[in-house]
Parts: sequence; structure tokens; C-alpha cells
Amino acid sequence: MDFIIDLLRGGLGIIVMIGVCYLLSNDRSAINWRLVIGGLALQIVLALLILKVPMIYAFFNFIADTFVALLGYAESGATFLFGAWPDDAYIQSTNFETGLQIPYKLGYMFAFKVLPTIIFFSAFSAILYYLGILQIIIYAFAKVMSKIMELSGAESLAAAANVFIGQTEAPLVVKPFLENMTRSEIMCLMTGGMATIAGGVFALFVSIIGDEYAIHFLTASIISAPAAIVAAKIMYPETEPDKTNDSLEIPKDKIGNNLLDAIAIGTTDGVKLAVNVGAMLLVFISLVALVNGALYFFADLVVLDNLIVDGETVKFTLNDKISQLTNGRFAGFNLEYILGLLFAPIAWLLGVEYADITLVGQLLGKKTVINEVIGYVDLQALMNNPDVNLSPKSIIIATYALCGFSNFSSIGIQIGGISSLAPNQRPTLTELGVKALIGGTIACFITGAIAGVLV
Repeated sequence: MDFIIDLLRGGLGIIVMIGVCYLLSNDRSAINWRLVIGGLALQIVLALLILKVPMIYAFFNFIADTFVALLGYAESGATFLFGAWPDDAYIQSTNFETGLQIPYKLGYMFAFKVLPTIIFFSAFSAILYYLGILQIIIYAFAKVMSKIMELSGAESLAAAANVFIGQTEAPLVVKPFLENMTRSEIMCLMTGGMATIAGGVFALFVSIIGDEYAIHFLTASIISAPAAIVAAKIMYPETEPDKTNDSLEIPKDKIGNNLLDAIAIGTTDGVKLAVNVGAMLLVFISLVALVNGALYFFADLVVLDNLIVDGETVKFTLNDKISQLTNGRFAGFNLEYILGLLFAPIAWLLGVEYADITLVGQLLGKKTVINEVIGYVDLQALMNNPDVNLSPKSIIIATYALCGFSNFSSIGIQIGGISSLAPNQRPTLTELGVKALIGGTIACFITGAIAGVLV
């Protein structure tokens, strides 16, 4: 019975997401519904194969475990540079705006364990690309998607590349096609970048949430690729098929002149990404705390009632009311509570337990407004808070729904990165930025809905 309810709610969530894409479509009459059905079927079949077929699950779990093992090698270098962290340093602090207990050790992990893994994985990815291994994997995925979804060569290659490398590196795979790509192809490229993650960030998320979730991050990135194509092709269907190119030829360009040069370039790129992630965390967490402090302060001035407690008059404020309504899960009026209310209906559509929809909703909101790293940091804090008790199902759905680069800052990243390779496409990139963000977000939500049914 529970499975039937999950199936109906997940199906409703997918239909609503597809409906939103349809309403935002620039040419509804041109939508290729065979592509849409094929894309959704491919996503569901991939999810079933990876998560429910023991032999295939074992294979992908082996890949995920290999990534986790690589994290250990990365930690060896970090430990050499920064030393070991004493086990008794796991102290907790309570944030008065959210009521969350945040371990101090998390900050150390980010600075000296997690961020170095980004550098290591960036260098490792550069090695795989230089040796041509990554291109073979990308070609295999592209071949499957081009056959099932009738995509152009550039779209297939870009979608496959986005599964394994970042939204700024994936366009390099289709560099020869970029200047002549149609608006629909550019939309597909951008949406795919928004809906998936890169290898270095995969390592980051595993470090935050835990090794046991590695298989889910890998699955989420793989099955979000066809979902991104579906969203993009509904919102901006192809109207110029004569201008597309069916070639699946991957450029022969290699990163660096030799293997050592490739490692050096990958390391440099990793340092830039790690510094960027660390700086964004520092600034955005501080800004969120500032906003929360202001909201909490003004909500404390809103007196809803005066209570008599032990003969004394006590003010019952808006913060007290919110804490009462949420059973203490929110200490008062703050950004998390606002985002939670706005995204709670979406969380319910994805299959999140009713008691958790506001908490998961605030994670979805933060991921979209700020970035997915903040979302996972908050998810980890919620998982470690004994007063919250998020259900395992809600945690899994949040893990899948947060797994993508779809946030406002990614619009700027893509415009800058892709336009540097094809300057003539800059006007198209700027016009499609917000649509690609919406499409990528919806793709992640569809993936979350499927996970809510299957996991």
C-alpha cells in the first residue's frame, strides 16, 4: 500500500514538473513528445537497473566505492600538509536562528579535508582525460542517448560529458560545434550543466554526507542527464533540425602537452575551484546568518500575546509562535523558515514525509537561491541533530533533489565559460540563462521524485 501511495505521489510530482516546463515552452506545437517519453523512460530504466538489479548495482557500487577509496588517498596528502585533527575536538554549537547543532569539526573538515579532495579529483580527472579514458566513457553514454532520444551529436556529447565533468569543462567536448549550435542545442547544453555535478564536487558531497551515499550521488548525476534533456526540449524544442550536426566525434585535443603538464593544469584548476567553493561558503553562510539575525530580531518585536507565567507577564512573540507550530524544529522566523514554506509543496510532490516537508523545502530553496553546497551542509547538520529526526526516506529524496548545479550563480559561470569558447553565442546564453536554471532545477526534482518511489 505504501509503495502504491509513493508511486502515485511520485507520478504526480513528475507530471507537475513536466507541466511547468510545458507552460514555459516557447513553442508548444514543436515539442517532440516521443523524445520526452523516451527521456523519461531512459531515466526510469537507468534508475531501476542501477538501484534494483543486483549485478548492475554491484558494478556501480564498486565505482562509487572506488571514488570513496580515492578520497582516502586525497586525505593522505591533506594530512601531510595540515596534520591530523584530534578526535576529542568534536564540539557542537547551537545556532540560535535555526536551532541546529553544528559540529565545529565540520569547519575543519571543509578547510583541510574536503577542499583538498576537490584539488585531487580535478587533477585525477585531467589524467583520465589526457589518457583518453574519459572520452571513451562519454562517447558510450552519448551513443545511447542519441539513439533513444534522437538528439544531435553535440547535444548527446554535452549531456554525457556533464555526467562526469563540470559545467565549464563539458562544453570543451563540443567545442568544434559550439559556434553553429542552435538555440535549442545551447539550451540543452546549459540545462544539462545545471542538472548534474562534476567529479570533484562528487567527492565534496560524499565527504559531507557520508561514504554510504556515494552510490546515490553517482546514480543521481547519471539519471539527471536524460531528465535535463527532457526539460530543455520541452521548454525550448528544436525548430531548426537542418542546422544540427549528428556527428559524435570527440575532439582530439588533450589537456596539457604531456601527462605531467595535464596533472599541473588539473591541479591549478582544482585550486581555483576549491578557493571558489571555500569563499562562497564563507560569504554566503555569513550573509545568511546576517539575514537570519535581522529577521529573528524583528520577529521578536512582534508580540502576539502576553502570557502570565509564575505571576509574571511574558511576551509571546512571532518567534515563539513559529517554534510552537514547528515543534521546535525552527527556533524562530528566519530565511530557512521562509524558503521552507515556499518549497514545502514541492518537497511533498517529491515524496518527502509530511513532517519533514518544511525542512526539506528549505534545503531545496537554499540550493536554488544560493548553491547546492550550502544545501548539503545544512542537510548534514539536520542529519546530526537528534531533535530533528529526519526520516531516511526524506534524506534520500533530498540527496537526489539537491544533486545538481542549478542555482543563480551558475548562470554567470556558464555565460562566462561557454562564451569564452564561442563569443557569438553570448546573446543566446544570456537570454536562456534563467530558463536553463529552471530546467535544471526541474530535472533535479524529477530525479528526486523517482528516488522517492524506488529507494
